[in-house]
Amino acid sequence: EASKEKAQQSADSVQSGYIHIRTQQRNGRKSLTTVQGVNPKINKKTILKACKKKFNCNGTIVENVELGDIIQLQGDQRKVVAQFLIDEKIAKKDVIKVHGS
Repeated sequence: EASKEKAQQSADSVQSGYIHIRTQQRNGRKSLTTVQGVNPKINKKTILKACKKKFNCNGTIVENVELGDIIQLQGDQRKVVAQFLIDEKIAKKDVIKVHGS
C-alpha cells in the first residue's frame, strides 16, 4: 500500500508541472541520471539526441504509465541537464528540481 501511495505522490508531482532530475547509483562508480516530468507535447527523442551528443553519454527513454516518459542518461549529468533545459528554453529555472545535489 505504501508503494501505491508513493506512486500517487509521484504522479501528483508530475501534474504540478515540475521537472525532476535525479541520479540513481548502479554498480561500482556507474550511475544513471533520470529526467521526469518534461511537457508531453515536447518530443523527448530530440532532447535525448541533443543530450547524448552534448554530454558524450548514452541514454534511453523509459515509458512509465504513471509518470509518463522518463529520459535516462548514463553518468551523473544532473547539473548539465538542468542548465541544458534552461538554455534550450524547454523549462524555466523555477520548475526544475534537481535532487541530491
